[in-house]
Amino acid sequence: MRMLLSLAIALSLASSAFGEEVKVYAAAVVKSPLVKMAADYEAATGNTVVCVFDTAGATEQKFRADPAAALLITTETLIGDRMKSGTLKDGITVRLGAVVAGIAVPPGTPKPDISTPEKLKIALLSAPRIAFSDPARGATVGTHFVKVIEALGIKDQVMRKATVAPDGVETMRLVLEKKADLGVSQTSEIVQANRDALVGPFPKEFDLSTTFALWYSADISSAARGFAVMLTSAAGREKLTAEGFR
Repeated sequence: MRMLLSLAIALSLASSAFGEEVKVYAAAVVKSPLVKMAADYEAATGNTVVCVFDTAGATEQKFRADPAAALLITTETLIGDRMKSGTLKDGITVRLGAVVAGIAVPPGTPKPDISTPEKLKIALLSAPRIAFSDPARGATVGTHFVKVIEALGIKDQVMRKATVAPDGVETMRLVLEKKADLGVSQTSEIVQANRDALVGPFPKEFDLSTTFALWYSADISSAARGFAVMLTSAAGREKLTAEGFR
C-alpha cells in the first residue's frame, strides 16, 4: 500500500494534470484490485478514476464507443485481434497477467471433486442450480464452459438448470447469496468475492488460462498515463497477484 501511494504521489508531482477524470473500461476479472488502486491514485493525485466493468468482449466494445475512454483492460488476444484489424491503433499494450477458469460453491457447503472430466461431469449433473457468465456478451469463461458441457455430452441437462449471468461478478453474487449451488467463473473473480468459495480450476483436459492486458492510446493525458504506470508497476502487479492473477 505504501509503495502504491508513494508511486502515485510521485506521479502527481511529475504531472501538470490535477482534478482530471480518467475513464477505464475493464473486464470484471480485475474489478477488486482495480477499484483499490483507483482509490489510492485518487487520494494521492486529486484526479478521479471512473471504472466501467463488463465482460471482456463487451468492455472492448464500450471502450471504442466512448470518446472519453482512456484505458482498456481486456484479454490480450482480443486486443491483438483489434490491433491487427486496425480497430485499435497507435496504442501501447502491456501484459498484466493470466487467470484460470474455475468452479465455485457457496462458502460452507461441501466442495465436489472436479479433478477429472468424469468427476466434473458428476458434479455438474449433481448440482441443482448452476450459474455462469453470458457467452453472448463476450464472457470468456462462459464461452469456454459451453464448450466443456458440449464435450461432456451434458449440455441440455446443464442448460435446463442454469442461470446465465451478465458477467463473472454477477455469477459470484448468485453463488454467495446461495441462489446458485455451483458457479463457473475466473478463479480470480472467485477469490475476490470469497476465497472460501473456490473449489478449484477445471481438470487439465479443460484448462483455460486467459491473459489480460492493458491498452491505451499513445496520446492519452498525463493523468491517464500516470494511472497506467501505477497499474503496471511492480506494486500494481503485486496487487493483482494477491487477488488471483499469475
